[in-house]
Amino acid sequence: MKVLLVGGTGTIGKRIYWRLQDQHEIITAGSKSGDVQFDMTDPHAVEELFSKTGKVDAIVVAAGGAPMAPIAELTQEHFYEGIRSKMMGQINLALIGQKYLNPGGSITLTSGILSEDPIALGAVLSTVNGAVNGFVIGASGELFRQGIRINVVSPGIVEDSTEAIGSYFPGHNPVPMERVVNAYLKSILGICTGQVIKVY
Repeated sequence: MKVLLVGGTGTIGKRIYWRLQDQHEIITAGSKSGDVQFDMTDPHAVEELFSKTGKVDAIVVAAGGAPMAPIAELTQEHFYEGIRSKMMGQINLALIGQKYLNPGGSITLTSGILSEDPIALGAVLSTVNGAVNGFVIGASGELFRQGIRINVVSPGIVEDSTEAIGSYFPGHNPVPMERVVNAYLKSILGICTGQVIKVY
């Protein structure tokens, strides 16, 4: 299987890479690292990415972010930053990538626990995570008619991130990385579609 892994050098992405690399051809992509560098917020850059990779069997996105700030300080631009990156960045890859998937191909996006279990300073992330989940649910039926599956993995705070950002998630139980990676493998290698695969 030929897999495009966006964010393949990140905390979750590198773990997905390690699990897939022995049996599959993995092309990593990112804004500053990977086999191919590109800007996922720019549709033209996404088109150029796929012109370089050619047809693939799976698109996996473990990239995209959004700012954290107190609700009293949030502005429209904070939300647009999250929309451009974590929401439309991933949606761009799905919309454009559907044309570059081999028959029976799949798309796997990433949201997160904040879509339904909020934290302080996380309103923008809660918003865009919910939007990514909604896109996958809304797009899955039409993509299925094309023979394409699409899912989104929604992890809680992962073990490998607890030292850096654990203080933002009081009372949350860190998720073992093996469970998180297994959720991506379920989407990539399994048969499900239209699912928000929660790993809390």
